[in-house]
Amino acid sequence: MAQAEKFEGGGGEQGDRRGRGRDRERNDRDRERGDGEIIDKLVAVNRVAKVVKGGRRFGFAALVVAGDQKGRVGYGHGKAREVPEAIRKATEAAKRNMTRVPLREGRTLHHDVRGDFGAGKVVVRAAPPGTGIIAGGPMRAVFETLGIQDVVAKSVGSSNPYNMIKATFAALKQVSSPRSVAARRGRSVAEILGRGKHSAADVATEEA
Repeated sequence: MAQAEKFEGGGGEQGDRRGRGRDRERNDRDRERGDGEIIDKLVAVNRVAKVVKGGRRFGFAALVVAGDQKGRVGYGHGKAREVPEAIRKATEAAKRNMTRVPLREGRTLHHDVRGDFGAGKVVVRAAPPGTGIIAGGPMRAVFETLGIQDVVAKSVGSSNPYNMIKATFAALKQVSSPRSVAARRGRSVAEILGRGKHSAADVATEEA
């Protein structure tokens, strides 16, 4: 009975240490996803093959989007012999390659943009409050992890998820805030926005 209990515990003290280490890693991962700091979404998983001398070696390729829902987002690609390992590699790559996108009122873009990558072409437009995320497939995953609440997007090119993701990021990199434009031109935010088109509250928010 004593030997059975020792075997079930994972090899005594060493097994306990390994168990505690796995629990700690799992808790850290759950905390990272649970408190809204960084969330990740799986966009696509494909089975790939590598031709070697003895034949074909199969594996899996994963595409993941990660973001903090506060204006930072990134995407990553990973390959492995098993699906979970490919997803893990893609998630780590997405977290390493995150970029910041300026948001208006923390809910939408400052202006309309268009992005192209290869055959992928997307159009992303700012939207008023209450619109929601009007986008499908990979683009929705990008906007949800970025933290956008109101946006209208349309893919007018390839439906390949890799091209769509890269075209979406190409569009998001073109987004500029009125504050950055004002600093670049040496003018005030009120002059950039136009006093007649925007209220004083909008100007004060951008200046802040």
